[in-house]
Amino acid sequence: MHIDPTLLIYILIALGVMLIGWIVRLEMRINKLLIGKDSRSLEDSLVSAKKDIEHLHAFKKDSLNYFSNVEDRLSRSVQSVESVRFNPFKGSGEGGNQSFATAFVSEKGDGVVISSLYSRERVSVFSKPIKKFESTFELTEEEQSVISKSQSTLKGR
Repeated sequence: MHIDPTLLIYILIALGVMLIGWIVRLEMRINKLLIGKDSRSLEDSLVSAKKDIEHLHAFKKDSLNYFSNVEDRLSRSVQSVESVRFNPFKGSGEGGNQSFATAFVSEKGDGVVISSLYSRERVSVFSKPIKKFESTFELTEEEQSVISKSQSTLKGR
């Protein structure tokens, strides 16, 4: 069996072109893998990726701590404000419903009730602390009403 030398040269040239194409393709894949700031090797890329992951973990931890702190502060802040105006003397006198009771309550039911009694001669203002929607001080009907409204507003959320 005799092989023509010209055919053999063509086969070798084709094989050389295929090998060059394969090498170029591998170079492109390696360069794509090593893309980075100053990446000179695969090890540099891996070290850079590890540092980035460590920064992300630290950021996640800081974010979770921050949001936990924010949640704690929000639960202690005023979440419901309810107010009612009334006439404490039940008369038909001038001025009508100038008195009021207003509750400022947190999510846990802690806060204050501020009430004002208005008469022609004077205005009296009272402040009573609230813990868990109750006060150690005697509450008027209007003050109890605004605390109940605040509680129902918070439950409705």
